[in-house]
Order: sequence, then C-alpha cells, then structure tokens
Amino acid sequence: MITLHHLARLGLATALLLVFTSGKTEQQTEVPAGMGARANVDRPKPTFMLHERDKRVHGLKPFQDLVDKAPAGSVLKPPPGNYAGPVVINKPLTIDGGGKVSIDAGDRGTVMVLNASNSVVRGLHLTGSGDSHDTDDSCLDVRGDQNLIENIEIDNCLFGLDFKQSNKNIIRGNTIRSKDRDLGVRGDGLRLWYSNDNLIEKNQIIDSRDMVAWYSHKNMFRDNLGRRSRYSIHFMFANDNDVVGNEFYDNAVGVYFMYTEGGTVRNNVISHATGATGMGIGFKEASGTIIENNEIIYCGIGIGSDLSPFQPDSTIEIRNNRFAYNGTGILFNSETGGNNMIDNVFEGNLTQVAYGGHGDNNNSPKNVWRGNFWDDYQGFDRDGDGIGDKTHELYAYADQIWMELPVARFFRSSPVMELLDFLERLAPFSTPDLILRDEKPRYVKPERTARS
Repeated sequence: MITLHHLARLGLATALLLVFTSGKTEQQTEVPAGMGARANVDRPKPTFMLHERDKRVHGLKPFQDLVDKAPAGSVLKPPPGNYAGPVVINKPLTIDGGGKVSIDAGDRGTVMVLNASNSVVRGLHLTGSGDSHDTDDSCLDVRGDQNLIENIEIDNCLFGLDFKQSNKNIIRGNTIRSKDRDLGVRGDGLRLWYSNDNLIEKNQIIDSRDMVAWYSHKNMFRDNLGRRSRYSIHFMFANDNDVVGNEFYDNAVGVYFMYTEGGTVRNNVISHATGATGMGIGFKEASGTIIENNEIIYCGIGIGSDLSPFQPDSTIEIRNNRFAYNGTGILFNSETGGNNMIDNVFEGNLTQVAYGGHGDNNNSPKNVWRGNFWDDYQGFDRDGDGIGDKTHELYAYADQIWMELPVARFFRSSPVMELLDFLERLAPFSTPDLILRDEKPRYVKPERTARS
C-alpha cells in the first residue's frame, strides 16, 4: 500500500534525479565576476498611505502608472509636470524627463528605486524623501549594473543617490542637495557600497554630508564639485579608486583614505577644509596611493597621515602638489616611513611639516624629501641650476610644544610663542627634533597654472 509518505519520498527522489541528470538548477542572475550573487541588503521599505504624505502631493498623478504601462526596454518621455512618488522600476527602461518633470514623495520614504540594469534615468527633478536613517530614505536607489543616471536634480532628500552592489554605472551631471539638517544628521549625497567600476563625473554635491565609497573598487570620480559638506569623498576598504580634476571647497575634509590600497588623487583643487578636523587629504592605515599635481590651499591641515603607508614595502607618493596657506602643510601622526615627497611647493603655511608627537630623535627621518620648493629656505643658488646649494633641514624648536600638546596651537602665533621660538633657535634649551632633510631643494618656485 502506497502511503502519502511514500509519495513524498518518491517526488523528492525524482526531483533530485532531474537535477543531477540535467546539471542545472534554477537560473541565477548574472553578476560581475568576483561579486557573487547580489544579496538583498536593504532594510524593508515601509509603505505610506497618501494621507501620511504631505498635502502638496495629494492631487498629483502617480508616476508609477506611467512606469507600469511602459514596455520593458522602451523610452518613456512623460509629459512635463509634477508627479507623485514613490516609484519602483523593475525592468530595463529609459526615462527622459527633459528637465521638465518633477517627482515628489511627499516627505515619506524613498522617491525612486531602480531595480534593473541597462537603464537610463535622465532629466528628472526628484524631491521629498523621508528623513529616516533606519530605512535609508533617499531620492534614488540603484540596484543594477550598466545604468546611466544623468542630469538629475535632487533636493529635500535625506540621501541623494544610493548604489548597492551596482557596477559599471555612469553617474553624470547631477545636482544633489540634502535636507536642511545639521551636518552630522544629513544623509550622504552619493553612496557606493560594494559597487565597482562606476564613473562619477561632473556632479555637484552641495550642503550634503559625505560622498562615500565603502568596499567599492576601481571607481572614477572626475570633474565633480563638492561644497559645504563633511567629507568630499570618504573611501573605506575601497581600493584603486581615482579622483581626478575635482573641486572641493569649504568641506571639513577633502579626500580621506581609510584602510585602502592603491588609488590616485590627481589635478584637484581642495580649498578651505577648515575647522577642528579641517584636512585636505587624509590617510588612515592606507597604502600605495599617488597624490599628484593638486592644489591644497587654505586648509587646517594639507595632508594628514596616520600609520600610512600601512602595508610592508609599500609607499605613498606625494609629488608636484602645491601646499599653500595651510595651518600645517603635512602632518604625520606616526613616522612609519615610505612617504615620498618629491617636487612639491610649500609656501605660506604656518607650519610646513609637523609630527603629532616626537620627531625622529636620531636625526634620520624615514620619509623621502627631494626637489621640493620651500619658501622659508635659507640658502643660495650660486651655480644657477635652480637647486639650492645647501640641504634644507627643518627642525622643531618651540613647535614641539603644540606638537605634543595640541591645545597649545591656539597660541602658536602669539607674541609669547614667537619670542620663545626665537630664543630656542638662538640658544636651544634642548636638542631640536629634525623633521625633514631635503638635499636638493628647489631655489626657484616652479611655474604652475593654479585652478583655484
């Protein structure tokens, strides 16, 4: 007698036999090599009824209706006007608003979610997200590959553009502003999370919190503008990213590398990174980075380095940059060696180079200094070859006070400190610390075409 239990076992055996003989299981979504299957990492998005949204959207036509009616792979050019969000796109689609279409979620949830690849979202105004950090309320979530996000105007949103496990996208010409909140509780203007090989160019991120790349590799950030935010770009566990031709003004930090390897920062202007944590470029246990041909000006600290380079036998190359009118040109919080400072310009800084603690008491700094221009160089160029006749050596005299006791920086340019520094140099009370030795200092400042 065949029982229900026997039938269940027979069905399971038949299913296994089909799998083993065909060699196939359920088809998996194709993903880039090395990424594995795309995981659902988003917190559940709550659903808000119309009466829970701001009254300004109550009479608007839902944009979702237009998306639902558009065939996959088609071009949707909606009539100009204002529409109500939220919008979820689950198929390849080109949406072109021509700069005349606005979608408003009424201050609740996320405005638009793109769960597709090979799509285009262009020429829209997205506004009115919620303000929940728990659900990452944003103007546009992207969860696909090879999409073009172009000429989107974003405002009154907690997060701007949020990319998770999304690769080879182009993010171009967008303008992003956060909600009017205190700096620390704004959302990120642009966030990349486990997203590789994306191009981020010609965007403007203003009055936001950060532009971040976490666990995201080989992305290009080119010709963007960042103003009045916290981190212009913050890399964490993100390798081989390029930052080229950007302009970052009035942010707390320009570009920060944390636990990274590789990457370049080239041809950028980083200006007025001021305040208690003001820093043009920062390193935390980073390795293998190239900093080249940047203008780093009017910052609290031009470059700040902590345990970098971190990997054995790696270097950080700092060359052909201009450090001008900063509080401190370069600040090392540790002397690990491996930093090569070549052909840079140091001018108008209150302190050219400093260490967060003691310098190297053996008078043998581990970093390389060669061919830099120092506006405080005390020497001549008798043979006219453009190189100073004697080695440029920088010692810490009274500077040691604020290096070892940071709160004393407040008095750094006071008459008492200036007098104490003069007396220290005239007749040192103790052996000064050697900060650096440049054996081939430039005597003539190299000509530069400043972008600032």
